[in-house]
Amino acid sequence: VSRDFLPRGSGIVTRRPLVLQLITAKTEYAEFLHCKGRKFTDFDEVRQEIEVETDRITGMNKGISSIPINLRIYSPHVLSLTLIDLPGITKVPVGDQPPDIEQQIRDMIMQFISRENCLILAVTPANTDLANSDALKLAKEVDPQGLRTIGVITKLDLMDEGTDAREILENKLLPLRRGYIGVVNRSQKDIDGKKDIKAALLAERKFFLSHPAYRHMADRMGTPYLQKVLNQQLTNHIRDTLPAFRSKLQSQLLSIEHEVEVYKNFRPEDPTRKTKALLQMVQQFSVDFEKRIEGSGDQVDTLELSGGAKINRIFHERFPFELVKMEFNEKELRREISYAIKNIHGIRQVLPSLFTPDMAFEAIVKKQIVKLKGPCLKSVDLVMQELINTVKKCTKKLATYPRLCEETERIVAGYIREREEKTKDQVLLVFDIQVSYINTNHEDFIGFANAQQRSSQVNKSAVGNQVIRKGWLTINNIGIMKGGSKEYWFVLTAESLSWYKDDE
Repeated sequence: VSRDFLPRGSGIVTRRPLVLQLITAKTEYAEFLHCKGRKFTDFDEVRQEIEVETDRITGMNKGISSIPINLRIYSPHVLSLTLIDLPGITKVPVGDQPPDIEQQIRDMIMQFISRENCLILAVTPANTDLANSDALKLAKEVDPQGLRTIGVITKLDLMDEGTDAREILENKLLPLRRGYIGVVNRSQKDIDGKKDIKAALLAERKFFLSHPAYRHMADRMGTPYLQKVLNQQLTNHIRDTLPAFRSKLQSQLLSIEHEVEVYKNFRPEDPTRKTKALLQMVQQFSVDFEKRIEGSGDQVDTLELSGGAKINRIFHERFPFELVKMEFNEKELRREISYAIKNIHGIRQVLPSLFTPDMAFEAIVKKQIVKLKGPCLKSVDLVMQELINTVKKCTKKLATYPRLCEETERIVAGYIREREEKTKDQVLLVFDIQVSYINTNHEDFIGFANAQQRSSQVNKSAVGNQVIRKGWLTINNIGIMKGGSKEYWFVLTAESLSWYKDDE
């Protein structure tokens, strides 16, 4: 730029990307995008504005931000170029910098250099090992062929005596398709002593012409040559990437024109559009509800069971648990059976009865069957509650339309409650059917007809029913088990799992 305007100092100075647009013009001035209309002619003020704008977003204590500062410089001494000055990679956080500062800066740099339509200016000091260059390492990650990377070697005047960067600058050590250019900038002492940039450029020219290692390539070294090469290479690069860029813009234009066509005759108050939007939302609600029940939803709850999974659990875990939890007093049952048999015989109880009367059997069995109504109806209530919860979750997407949300929830919940009544009627009907006719011919019924057959089957199966494993297990925190935990003797066979009070 031939002007001194970038902040300099120790530690991390560039803490926001600086998008620097150089534009050839007759007069020299600078403009910032964040304060349009104000023309800076004093470049000390430009430096101060960069520092103030950086601190405004990142704070005063070395924080960083990926929000760029846009600066345009109009000057007769520049060639038309756009550069983005990015922060150097810092290894150790200082001040208010977060512990992952290195990763943050790396991500910021990657965000810019990954773009195919940009050239990468990889700046490396000559007094460090080129193989350890962060700039070249990052450039290689996004541009492995080295097609977009231009190497810049600085601090050539600070190399140890007897060493030089000739091999690097001749593109022999780590070759790049676009090569390397060496520059010599002003030292901090020169800057503090207000050394003129023109004088610095003359000193740089003199350095290359007088140095034995660089004399033969002096015309391809230095800041003015770098400026010319960048302008030329950027022009060529734009020429190469322009056709693809043009076709991309054309496809975007066609897409936007198509959207414009769709909305050209759009009237916000058109009732047909409102109806369509309403139908789409209701349809989406329907799809969401179905997915939550059937599974395969786009948003999977990882915190708790819900929807279809919870209903499945009610049937396969909660319902059997409710059945097991039912209190069953064997002593009381025996007394009831005894009373039932005696009451059926009435006065004919002189001798002990020969047979159990059918009526006594039915009276006892019906009473036991009816006890199952509670767990069955409770399961219906639990399923219904989960369906209502699922409806509430699905209506969240309609929250921007409170009345539609409320009405949808009311109608669907009302319909579920209607079905609940019918479901309970159906469950009670099943009980009425079971109670009205007890099928003593069923194979599970142990009566006189198949008692002998069943006992012979038990004997046969006992032979093949091998014990796989047995041992003590402690059961903790189960409602039916009083006292928190209890030990049981478990026996796992090929056909069943049984548990007993002790190993006898």
